[in-house]
Amino acid sequence: MHAYRTHNCGELRQSHVGETVKLSGWLHRRRDHGGVIFIDLRDHFGLTQIVFNPGAAGFEAVERLRTESVFTVEGKVVARDAELVNPNLDTGEIEVVAGDVSVQSEAAELPLPVFGEPDYPEDIRLTHRYLDLRRETLHKNMILRSDVIASIRRRMVEQGFTEYQTPILTASSPEGARDFLVPSRLHHGEFYALPQAPQQFKQLLMVSGFDRYFQIAPCFRDEDARADRSPGEFYQLDIEMSFVTQDDVFNAIEPVMRGVFEEFADWDGKGRTVPPEPFPHIPYAEAMLKYGSDKPDLRIPIECCDVSEIATREDVTLGVFKKIVDGGGIVRAIPAPNTAEQPRSFFDKMDGWAKKEMQAPGLGYMRFVEEDGTLTATGPIAKFFSSEALQAMADKAGIKAGDGLFFAAGKKTDAERLQGAARARIGAELGLIEPDIFRFCWIVDFPMYEYDEDAKKIDFSHNPFSMPQGGLEALEGAKSDEELLALKAFQYDIVCNGVELSSGAIRNHRPDLMLKAFELAGYGPDVVEAEFGGMLNAFRYGAPPHGGIAPGVDRMVMLLAETDNLRDVTLFPMNGQARDLMMGAPSPVSDEQLKELNIRMAPMPKA
Repeated sequence: MHAYRTHNCGELRQSHVGETVKLSGWLHRRRDHGGVIFIDLRDHFGLTQIVFNPGAAGFEAVERLRTESVFTVEGKVVARDAELVNPNLDTGEIEVVAGDVSVQSEAAELPLPVFGEPDYPEDIRLTHRYLDLRRETLHKNMILRSDVIASIRRRMVEQGFTEYQTPILTASSPEGARDFLVPSRLHHGEFYALPQAPQQFKQLLMVSGFDRYFQIAPCFRDEDARADRSPGEFYQLDIEMSFVTQDDVFNAIEPVMRGVFEEFADWDGKGRTVPPEPFPHIPYAEAMLKYGSDKPDLRIPIECCDVSEIATREDVTLGVFKKIVDGGGIVRAIPAPNTAEQPRSFFDKMDGWAKKEMQAPGLGYMRFVEEDGTLTATGPIAKFFSSEALQAMADKAGIKAGDGLFFAAGKKTDAERLQGAARARIGAELGLIEPDIFRFCWIVDFPMYEYDEDAKKIDFSHNPFSMPQGGLEALEGAKSDEELLALKAFQYDIVCNGVELSSGAIRNHRPDLMLKAFELAGYGPDVVEAEFGGMLNAFRYGAPPHGGIAPGVDRMVMLLAETDNLRDVTLFPMNGQARDLMMGAPSPVSDEQLKELNIRMAPMPKA
């Protein structure tokens, strides 16, 4: 018989009754009943109930063990009585009557419990992550992550993609976030950088004559933590294709994303689904108009509209709206279905939320009702609108008597930000979010350029290496700032349930076109050559049209696991201050190490 086990702890069934088996695992839970000890023995695969009768060879050995101690038990498989069967356990129809026991490792007093998964302070959980990972929920999440990555790899190969590995030590490049720098021992005063993404390498692979590349790629960015963004490192499904249009990328990637989510939508038996229809394509401008966001949650059945024109009619006397529109701002209306009977406190609560959480001046509202067969409205600002203006407002917003309407007004970016957040909050407050479904969409036609309010200049809006729609002719034809800001790029995002999974683009593969695109954003050829000379030079030797995308693996698993925090789907995450509490990183290094790297620590500046 094997030294540790003949079966794992999730394997035994009725068909094994009568067999003598050996199991090894952790003491998950102990129950004493009239001198008989029942222990749930746990390993990676599941739980098996072990029965220790008084006088059994291993009785005294386990009687003194703390939970989470590791032991091996040999015993006989018996069927449970019908009334004692546990239908929630794969091994719930049997138990093992214990004989010999070998204690492999005794556990000290635990800093946090594993059984029951009670809520515990994050610093304790991260410091003792190896215990936290023994908890059933986290353990299952990590298995889910592994299964998802295996499914992605299989599906990418089936689509004709080949996996390649790109460098981890590379050159620093301005990609929007801070680099993690690695000092060179051999080249004093010089540094490598960990890649923020394999962007330039995967494009260079296309220039090198490869095609349909993918990689489960680690990426490193020195940026602050958020619930949906890990500090330090994350993984993405990195993809690039040659000789493709935007639609070719969609047609290759959509089946992979759909297939993965269909495969794991119901992984935990909660009955989630993916709609069968193709992912809708929503232009960026339409997304911002209807949803106030370029990552809309399509589970919320609310579409917003622009009512700036109605707000400035002569039969509307609300001066604040007119002042905002006259100053170049906008007024957006957000429907709140079936809220006319809601107490005023609901509307006031939304207004208070906008002021406190969104730092907005407020969130105006109306409640539409019918009086004597005529549609009218109540609320603090309703009196400033004529009956004709109210009807026009209702027609534009697609609402009826019994519905409410909120208003976000201000500079376009501010109003859209409030509009999008208010739509999401209304959907949650009213219970309108469609349950148990994954709704995807593609956001397309991003603007090539935007006006940078801080720098007071036109700059790239999304990705400076994207191909402008219309090519060089479109760039040369833009003679004014307005025409330049109207240019679209072949840029796209894939979004699921309000979470941006990835950005992508058809790349600008022509040096002349790239230099022109940068020139229009105020960057001379010397800047482009200095920052991106390696890729630009490669393009001068014949580059194919190419494009790609890089969906975030962590975010995909986060959605499938129905958790709001990436730490719940990451094995050994850092805390919000980018510290690894378990391993003690970052940490000081010795003077000898610094000397070897020719580095001297500067004194900390005084506060």
